[in-house]
Amino acid sequence: MKARIKLLVEGGKANPGPPLGPALGPLGVNVGQVVQKINQATAKFSGMKVPVILTVDRKTKEFQIEVGSPPVSVLIKKELGIEKGAKTAGKEVVGNLTLSQVIKIAREKGGDLKKKVKEVLGTCKSMGVTVEGKDPREVQREIDEGKYEEELK
Repeated sequence: MKARIKLLVEGGKANPGPPLGPALGPLGVNVGQVVQKINQATAKFSGMKVPVILTVDRKTKEFQIEVGSPPVSVLIKKELGIEKGAKTAGKEVVGNLTLSQVIKIAREKGGDLKKKVKEVLGTCKSMGVTVEGKDPREVQREIDEGKYEEELK
């Protein structure tokens, strides 16, 4: 029987304290070893929160670590060098991304580039971030009209 634990940890900085330690304790695994492996697997995401799925075999005590991609909002904040989004999105602007930065974030998320770019633009809107100095919805309309076909190949 296997146990699955979903966590959101800061890249390379997991520690045996809560929430990880208490979740692993009852499973009988070496917490220090698990923390070390998680930190190795998430080191490239230093300074960002990353989703991690830990699967532990209750009998053998073997474990597997799956590292997901950081949430889009975290990637946007990293790209802009900001701590948080706008308190009142739509009224407050906390930063501006270029379309190439939006595409870079979308590529990090993987999948269909055009769909991911639109997802990033939606997150920009909710965070109070403009794109190319415009409302992200306007950039979405321009994408629908075919304005950025070259960039989205």
